[in-house]
Amino acid sequence: MKIAFNTPVRKRVTVVLAAVIATAYVGLTASQFLASWAGSSAELSSLKRAVWLDPGNAEYRDHLGRYYDLVARDPASAAAHYNSAVQINPHSRQTDALEHAIQADATTPDVAWEAANLYLVQGENETALREFRVVIANDPSLAAVALQFCWRIEPDVDALLRDIVPVRADAYISFLTLLESRQDTEGTKKVWSALMRTRDSFETRYAYDYVRYLILHKEVDQAVLAWQQIAARFGFSAYLPSSDNLVVNGNFNLAMLNTGFDWQYQKQSSVNLALDPSDFHAGRRSLQITFDGPGISDAGIYQFISVQSNTTYDFTAYYKSGEMEGAGGPHFTIQDMYTQAVYYESDELKDAGFWKSANGEFTTSPDCKLVVLHIRRLPAGSPIRGKLWVDDFHLVKKAS
Repeated sequence: MKIAFNTPVRKRVTVVLAAVIATAYVGLTASQFLASWAGSSAELSSLKRAVWLDPGNAEYRDHLGRYYDLVARDPASAAAHYNSAVQINPHSRQTDALEHAIQADATTPDVAWEAANLYLVQGENETALREFRVVIANDPSLAAVALQFCWRIEPDVDALLRDIVPVRADAYISFLTLLESRQDTEGTKKVWSALMRTRDSFETRYAYDYVRYLILHKEVDQAVLAWQQIAARFGFSAYLPSSDNLVVNGNFNLAMLNTGFDWQYQKQSSVNLALDPSDFHAGRRSLQITFDGPGISDAGIYQFISVQSNTTYDFTAYYKSGEMEGAGGPHFTIQDMYTQAVYYESDELKDAGFWKSANGEFTTSPDCKLVVLHIRRLPAGSPIRGKLWVDDFHLVKKAS
């Protein structure tokens, strides 16, 4: 198909279009020429002008980064321009630019993060791990994500502790949390041990979470050890069980930690829990439990207690009740944490206008390591109204 240009109108249109295209080309060529000329200069102003004239040229960004790196001795600015070069050109000069950025400031986490991800894509796992270590060491907000990448590259707790994870509490906690999420219990033990060897401070909630994780995964011995270490580190020795009493805080004199091997509580419908300093059997206060309604199966207060298998124990606690309405009533109950086997259940805690004792003995099974002491309501679900005070709990190994 032929297009005729022999009419005056078409000729004029063609000339105008050609002029526009030529002007644009000349302008672009001139801009690039000026940028090239400025970019070849060693002057800071010229390098900045080159970047301004041709902002999409990664080489000029790289040159500006070199200036800040080698001449101005400004690692932060150098890293910023090197990183811009990486963003502009993801191919030929990306690795070079990142290497320059790393040389400019080896501890800049943003640069290390970009480099680590590039090396990971390129299959350079060892180099990627090196940069992820920089990220973990210098930016706690990225530590958790960086550790996930490290785990994908090398799922070896010992190797990561040795080569990647800095000897610092916050890094260990990030690693511990990752391993907990992956259900790697043996790995968590190694990281916890490393954490305990540091002198760094950290929030107790991470320690409590670890004890809770161990109990849920039936690692009772490790949970007991961790609780002892927590008590020593944070000054909680009063919350340790003893041979004289395996129940922690049995008279409610201490604040309830609501975790670990102290009393824990969960809000139950139609049940209210309150510490009462005006009425107690021993110490300075008791726990008052108010029942008011149907659907009650448990008071919501409980404690985990570490025990030995095939061992007989003596249990004692005191209670006092107000007017209690409804069939059945609350009971002190001790059960195996994992099999739910009932080892001890008191009579109904009713009809006691003064402090009365509930006591008994039980023998654990061959595989029992952890029991839970709580107050359950039988028959479960039936309406009940009234108040119950409990205090002065004791559990000891029976003398042979």
